[in-house]
Amino acid sequence: MKILVINGPNLNMLGIREPAIYGSQTYNDLIEMIRLEADKMGVETEFVQSNHEGDLVDAIQSAYNRCDGIIINPAAYTHTSVAILDAVKSVGVPTVEVHISDPDTREEFRKLSYIRLGCIATVKGKGFAGYIEALHILAGK
Repeated sequence: MKILVINGPNLNMLGIREPAIYGSQTYNDLIEMIRLEADKMGVETEFVQSNHEGDLVDAIQSAYNRCDGIIINPAAYTHTSVAILDAVKSVGVPTVEVHISDPDTREEFRKLSYIRLGCIATVKGKGFAGYIEALHILAGK
């Protein structure tokens, strides 16, 4: 099984960006945690992080006929990007939406998620552990 993990804008700034919301661990800490769990599960992982919407669409499209699942945290694009939703729907790869914080408890505009319409599940407000939960959802374990 191969899972593509996609992270959107500003997630490369984990550990620096609003630590009261996102914690003090870094993006590299997140990648290492996911890799360790995936290795235990016998799941291959690939990682993409970009601050650019088109790069995220390209990454999703690259999963077509190549990956068994996608974990995506589109970050701010969650609330604005029909293009990312359309890409997920186009490739037909089971996708789980992940958010480190719970957007539903934050500003009003964060409560709208376009990507959710194309996902098999959403995990929110569980910090980095949400990515592990998403991994298990996709692996069916």
